[in-house]
Amino acid sequence: MPLDQNLDNEEEEESAGEMSFIGHLEELRWHVIRAAGSILVFGIIAFIYIKELYHYVIIDPAKPDFWTYKMLCKLAEKVEYDELCIKALNFKLQAIGVGDQFTMSMTSSVIAGLIFAFPYAFWEIWSFIKPGLKASERKSASGAVFYVTFLFLSGVLFGYFIVTPLAVNFLANFTLDESIINEFSISSYISLVATLTLACGVAFQLPVVVYVLSKVGVLTPEFMREYRKHSMIVILIVAAVITPSPDIYSQILVAIPLFLLYEVSIFVSGRVAREKLDDETELMKSQNFNSSDN
Repeated sequence: MPLDQNLDNEEEEESAGEMSFIGHLEELRWHVIRAAGSILVFGIIAFIYIKELYHYVIIDPAKPDFWTYKMLCKLAEKVEYDELCIKALNFKLQAIGVGDQFTMSMTSSVIAGLIFAFPYAFWEIWSFIKPGLKASERKSASGAVFYVTFLFLSGVLFGYFIVTPLAVNFLANFTLDESIINEFSISSYISLVATLTLACGVAFQLPVVVYVLSKVGVLTPEFMREYRKHSMIVILIVAAVITPSPDIYSQILVAIPLFLLYEVSIFVSGRVAREKLDDETELMKSQNFNSSDN
């Protein structure tokens, strides 16, 4: 009987563990459903106002009177560099396929829904991850939703107002021969704007990535300071690729925020290192106190 009871207890523990795992999966499923639902809701709202969204937001970087182009012209006057001022964009947008405009309206609505719903969607995912962390980890990760959202939206704005106009200007005014007319399809234009905007939103998560890597011991502030010069070269190369325009001012406009992100990441890594050192010091003090009592 005792043996049978032990076997029954083991089976009950395994069943409980299995149910616990299934319960976690069920909880994750509902978090994902709510996050996807928020994207769907904002996507529907964006689709309702799709004409306004296209006229005032999506197509705006293709117009010479876009805010960024006006600011570049003012900057050109101050630095006395006329080539920095963008007065005309040599291209036209066209819908080639029968259903291109409808397809692009759906695609744009989903992308807009993703951007606007990002704070809530990330909060849902974080709500699932947070209970599995230790008390000290939850304390150090407080404000994660705010920082991740702030960095993502900052990156999106940077991509929309800085990177996208510079890329559009270069590609629009780049010609192999005067006989070639630039007539871009609406799908390729939307793909360019969405890719650059979302890519910048993801790239601005560098401090968050550095925080996680520093927590697990992969990165240290000393390592990042040692390779600061190398990172500057990489950032300049990235800026040159993102803004293929030959003028140095456009590359500087892109490179400066990336430099700042790297410096912020060094600060974040240093803060994590100090927290680790404080925890180790407190642990040693408690061990010494316990040994002295014994």
